[in-house]
Parts: sequence; C-alpha cells; structure tokens
Amino acid sequence: MTIHLSIIVFLPLAAGLIGAALPRGYARWAMLAGTVAVLAYAVVLLADFDSSARGLQYVTDDEWIPELGIRYQLGVDGLNLFMVVLTALAWVPCTLVAAFRERERLFFFWLALAETAVLGVFMAQDLALFIVFFDLMLVPFYFLIGGWGTGDRVRATTMFVIYTLVGSLLMLAAAIALGVLATPEGGEISFSLAVLEQRSVPEGTQQWIVLLFALAFFVKAPLFPLHGWVPATYRSTSIPVLALLSAVLSKAGVYGFLRIVLPVMPEGSQHWQELFIIVAVFSILYGSILAFSQDNIRMVVAYSSIAQLGFITLGIFALEDKGAQGAVFQMLNHGLVVVPLFLIIGVIAARAHGSQSLEQLGGMAFRAPVLAALFLIVSFATLAMPGSANFIGEILVLFGTFEDKFVYGLVASIGVILASVYMIRLFQRTMHNRVGPKVESREIDGLSFAAIAPVVAVIVALGIYPSFVVERTERSTVQSIEAAKALSGNDPEISVIK
Repeated sequence: MTIHLSIIVFLPLAAGLIGAALPRGYARWAMLAGTVAVLAYAVVLLADFDSSARGLQYVTDDEWIPELGIRYQLGVDGLNLFMVVLTALAWVPCTLVAAFRERERLFFFWLALAETAVLGVFMAQDLALFIVFFDLMLVPFYFLIGGWGTGDRVRATTMFVIYTLVGSLLMLAAAIALGVLATPEGGEISFSLAVLEQRSVPEGTQQWIVLLFALAFFVKAPLFPLHGWVPATYRSTSIPVLALLSAVLSKAGVYGFLRIVLPVMPEGSQHWQELFIIVAVFSILYGSILAFSQDNIRMVVAYSSIAQLGFITLGIFALEDKGAQGAVFQMLNHGLVVVPLFLIIGVIAARAHGSQSLEQLGGMAFRAPVLAALFLIVSFATLAMPGSANFIGEILVLFGTFEDKFVYGLVASIGVILASVYMIRLFQRTMHNRVGPKVESREIDGLSFAAIAPVVAVIVALGIYPSFVVERTERSTVQSIEAAKALSGNDPEISVIK
C-alpha cells in the first residue's frame, strides 16, 4: 500500500475548511470525521511500518523554495512514528467532547489547523519546514485560548504568545545561521536535516546555536524556569484544548532535541549536557513539589506535566541508549495519560458546578464506580505504578542516567516518590472522603465514557506490552544520539565523528 504523508498532514485542515463552508452546527461533524480519518490512516501507517529498516520511510521530497535551499520533505522513522499516532489519537476524543460543547465553525477550523501544524512538525525533515509548522502551531492555539477560554483568558493568551513567540524568533535566527554557516565554500545552501548532518559547523558556533534552539524548546515543553506562561494558560484554557496543549504540543520541543539538535550539532549538545540535565532535574523537583501543594485540580496536572517533561529531557541528555529510549517512550506515555486525565477533570468539574478546588470536592466514587475506575487507572499510570508503561519509561530514563550521571539520577528519583504522593492525594480528595458541598455524585455520561475509555484501554495495553513501542523506536532513537554520545565518552566504540 502506498502511504502519502501529505494526506495525513493536510487532511485535518481540509476537514476544517469543508466545515467552515457548511451551515453552522455541521462544522463539528466534518472536523470529527476528519480526525477519525487521520487516526485510521495513522493506524495503517503503524501497521505497515518496517521496524527493521534503517532511515526514513514513506519519504516525500520535493523542491519548495530552491533559491533558499528549502525543500518540502516529510518522512517517518522510529523517532516520530508514535508522535504521529499520538497526535491522531489525542485529537479524536478531544474533538468528540468539543463537538457537544461548541458549535462555532471557527473553533473547529482552528482545531483543524492546529492538528495539521502539529503533524507537520513531527514529520518535517527540512529545518525550514519544521520551523514553519512549529510557528504555525502558535496561531490556532492563540485563537483557541483567547476566543474560547474562560476567566482571565486575555492575560493567559498574552503570556502564551509572548513566551512562545520570543522562543520561536530565537530559533528562527539560529536556524538561518546554521544553514548559512554550514554551507561549504562554493556549495549550495540547504536546510535538509540529512544534508546538515553531513556538514560541519565549528564547535563554538554550535554552542550558541544549540542554546538558542534550547530556549525555544524549553518554552514549548515547558521546563523550569521558562514555564511562566503555564499557570495563567492552564487555568483559562477550555478542557479539550488544554488536553491537546499538554499532551501533544508540549512534545514538539523535546522532540526537536532528538530530531535536530543532537544529530546535527553533537559537539554543541555535548557542551551544554550538564546544564540541560540540571534544568531537567530542577523541573522534576519544582514541578513535583508544586503539584503536591496545589488546591486546583488543573494545576496539579499542570505542574506534574512540567515534572514529566523534566524526566524526558533528563533521558535525552543522559546521552545513553536506555535513557533516550525511555525519553521517547515517556513522550508517548505522558501524552496518552494526560488526555483522559484532563477530560476526567472536566467531568469532575461538571459534577461540582464548575468548582475545581480540592477543598470543595470529594465523595464522587459513591455513585460513580466506572468514573472512579477510569480515574484510578489513569492515576496509577501517571505515578508510574509497576506494571504501567510509565513505569517502564521512567525506569529506562533512570537507568540511562545512573550510567554516567548517578547523582542527578538519584535526585531525580525523588520526583518518582513525589508523583505517587500528589496523584494519590488528587484521587482520594476527589473520589473519596466526604461528599463535597457542591458535588453531585453520579456516573460518567456516555459521551465522556466514549472519549475516555478507548484511550485508557491503550494505556493498559502498553503497560502489558511495552516492547511494541520500544522495538519500533530503538534503532532511530539510538542513531539520533550516537554522535553526541561518542563525544561525551559514553560510547568508546564510536571514534569517528563527522
């Protein structure tokens, strides 16, 4: 079967444009049909993927702006395969929930454009094309947060735009510099990642370029201390959009390290390894401690996400095979967990007349055993209970870190302990104890169950069979860090670097 990646990328946008031309009220069904079609295509892609092959598969490579050396290049390998599947999967339940809450055609158009932009980021194999999609992500989320958010949404949108736009501009400057400075004398400029990997840039130049990329990626993740946009944005964004923001958009940054920074600029990456590990460890501790101290259930998950992105970054910059594999696995795991987690928070808030304060919640499990069971499974997955896929991911990250950065791994382990505390606290304070003063304890509705249960089933399946992911990602993940790993002294067998 011939698989065209452009269809996957632009199918959501096509559905959004069709919905915008339909009468008011029909756009949601066009968008939902489009997301289901993208998921079906992604499942076919997953089934057809050859895990034994090296390099990219299903490659699309055409000239786009030849004067600037920019190509329209798309491709899939083990590094982005499950990010594409995660994006396609996450958009379906979030669109389903939104379809019964929103009727505005413009809302679903922006939702469609957001999916196209995210898919483009994960599949782009040209640096300029990556930046186009990376910056394009900002546009739909700007309108989705500002137009359909709640509370202080203007401030939330402003903070989100300022942080992400500054980061994107820094990355744009770094990308242009990389393309120009990597061009050999008399050669033609190129932004193709495959070409850039074969060209050399002086180590000093790599160092400042890597730092500019890191600032953009740390903002998008987000990681401490570039997370200033998180509190206002997470409080004001509507639940379906927030689930996508946390589950998928945040992965674009950490993915960029593996796709661009480490393979193209290994010397610069190795130079900043210690600093980036410190940022990751601080993010783990900072996010975990604040998650434990929050009263708002949204903010518990918000700060726990910062801790989880810290674990992913730690695994990447441990520059060990196990750590990198754990990081890629955790990118998928966190995305899968946070979607049902935020949708469950929406269900809880609806049964408490909009209240999201732990002080006013409690006792919801008495007449809602199915809701409680789903929430319990997701909570156990979030705190990395043995038997869950998150447990495998975090163990791989810690094993990779212990290989050469034992102290950092030991400190990061505290985050695992804190995660069990704040997630058990969140579950108990909402599902058990006395019934809250504003709580209506009733079973989960059919719509929410249809949106949440399939994702929970995937979480359980990966806990039972994690090697399904690890086997398909291992080759590409190891390849992405091998040059920087050799420079760090962790791989004595590799002695020749570009």
